[in-house]
Amino acid sequence: MTKASQAANRKTTIDPNEAAHFGALAADWWDPKGSSAMLHKLNPVRLGFIRRQIDRHFGTEETAMKPLSGKAALDVGCGAGLLCEPLARLGAAVTGVDAAAENIAAATVHAEQSGLSIDYRAGELAAQNLDQFDVVTSMEVIEHVTDPAAFVAELAARLKPEGLMILSTPNRTAASKLFLVEAAERLGQVPRGTHDWDKFLTPEELMPLLADAGLEVIAMEGIAFSPLSGLHLSSNKALNYILAARHSGRV
Repeated sequence: MTKASQAANRKTTIDPNEAAHFGALAADWWDPKGSSAMLHKLNPVRLGFIRRQIDRHFGTEETAMKPLSGKAALDVGCGAGLLCEPLARLGAAVTGVDAAAENIAAATVHAEQSGLSIDYRAGELAAQNLDQFDVVTSMEVIEHVTDPAAFVAELAARLKPEGLMILSTPNRTAASKLFLVEAAERLGQVPRGTHDWDKFLTPEELMPLLADAGLEVIAMEGIAFSPLSGLHLSSNKALNYILAARHSGRV
């Protein structure tokens, strides 16, 4: 079976309404005080976890400027490139895929202005003619897709046998409903309609999906908030959590 026929037989995961919602925010994505302000605050926290897992998984020194030199990275649901650009600066050859063409257009312009060469693509991951990658990331995306199991399987299919996957997503708890949905949207920290709390996945729900895709979780931390520390990595996973996974060798 050819790659094209395999892709045709795969399930679609893009929700058109979700793609339209985030595509409408494209022009504002890189404004740290705009509609994506929360992502700008969240990104350094996620990057701290990602860098630590890169060093641990690939055996790179924490002082190395480009620990991903010679490696390829894929960010799925990349938006306008908030994670793609730091991955490129860490030395990776980066590909970013997003459901919204408007986001890809904004990402392409910003990367060019930043002097970075990033391969951006719009549409379904399954429809992209892509090889496998050393690093696959997907930040706050799985709660927006139509079929989380199919989405995880597609991510796993793009990961090299010895590669590293990083995922983050909100947890479905009373705390996340209060703070991420009710408070954050009402206070304008995130745009109205960004979150559907019923689609949030708990760690207990996500881990079997990863296992079914032949992946094993090797690290997991919460992303918490406090008035003194702001957003930070924590053992408390009530609001949001981020995890690292690798191929388990079992399918």
